[in-house]
Amino acid sequence: MTTLDSVAVLGLGKVGMLAARLLADAGFQVTGHDMRLAATSHRKPEVFEIRSTDVTDVADLTTALSGSDAVLSCLPYSLNIGVADVAHGLGIHYFDLTEDVPTTHHIRELAATSDGVMAPQCGLAPGFVGIVAAAQAASFDRCRSIRMRVGALPEHPTGLLAYAFNWSPEGVVNEYLNDCEVIEEGVHKWVSPMEWKENIYVAGTRLEAFTTSGGLGTMCETYLDRVENLDYKTMRYPGHMDLMNFFFHELLLRDRRELAGEILTNAKHPVDEDAVYIHVSSEGWIDDQLKRLEYVRKFRPVDVAGHRATAIAWTTAGSVSAVIEMVRAGSLAPTGFIKQEEIPFDAFLATPTGQLFSKGTD
Repeated sequence: MTTLDSVAVLGLGKVGMLAARLLADAGFQVTGHDMRLAATSHRKPEVFEIRSTDVTDVADLTTALSGSDAVLSCLPYSLNIGVADVAHGLGIHYFDLTEDVPTTHHIRELAATSDGVMAPQCGLAPGFVGIVAAAQAASFDRCRSIRMRVGALPEHPTGLLAYAFNWSPEGVVNEYLNDCEVIEEGVHKWVSPMEWKENIYVAGTRLEAFTTSGGLGTMCETYLDRVENLDYKTMRYPGHMDLMNFFFHELLLRDRRELAGEILTNAKHPVDEDAVYIHVSSEGWIDDQLKRLEYVRKFRPVDVAGHRATAIAWTTAGSVSAVIEMVRAGSLAPTGFIKQEEIPFDAFLATPTGQLFSKGTD
């Protein structure tokens, strides 16, 4: 399958809605699917149709997707396997934002026999930062380390946690509790989350970074035997990691993940003024000289697709939208599994949506 003119977007939260708008602006025929929004009669009309679809009902989902060339799942990660199965059965392209490792493994197995692209992990991390890191690594004759750090934070934090749940609470709890892949001294390992704490400064702001799961995507597999050290960490304001370790481990909320998500979301609800901090650095040799490359940015909310978008929404939605644009343009393989580190950074930035990452930064 090579055609990619129409996209079904499942889940119209902040990220899904913005992705649908970006794709419509890029010339795709977009259909949004969200049971809550489709039933809201007083909503301001969008440039795309919104339908009510039960994504947990295979028959309903199959009918909803049968007229589209691709599906973008912006649903909780636990629903993505079901969506991927339906997309594979229909022979259409599949994209998602998941950081969940077992979900990605399942989708990769489907990709072996897919008629379209199967591209999970197309968000910010995994996703955009992997594209940046791969471009850095390719610049070296020999690369010895890749360090990826990302933080999605309130611009004006309050309280001891200094945090706001602008991202999926299920996803955050998942990455705080699941083991993390790394390459350390040439050895592929699994390490505990919320450890290896370090201090990092971005745009003059002091942050702490610590291990969390899922941010590397497939990079450990790709760079094993090619890079001596590779890891991903989440960045937060100082003090956050110790409090979250207390919350999950001393209070035993690690055994009640759904309740943990409810408590945290109720206490630290989303904010409109946020910031996304990115620090990607690589070291290696060029012409026998040791060099260090850095990509350091602070992204703020911007006006995009006719609406004000939070930093985490536009960086996430912008990343997957740019990848979909690249598949349509023939810049990426038309079928099979796409690794984020295989996506050319320059071509990504050249897409209409990818150009957002050259704007609105410190």
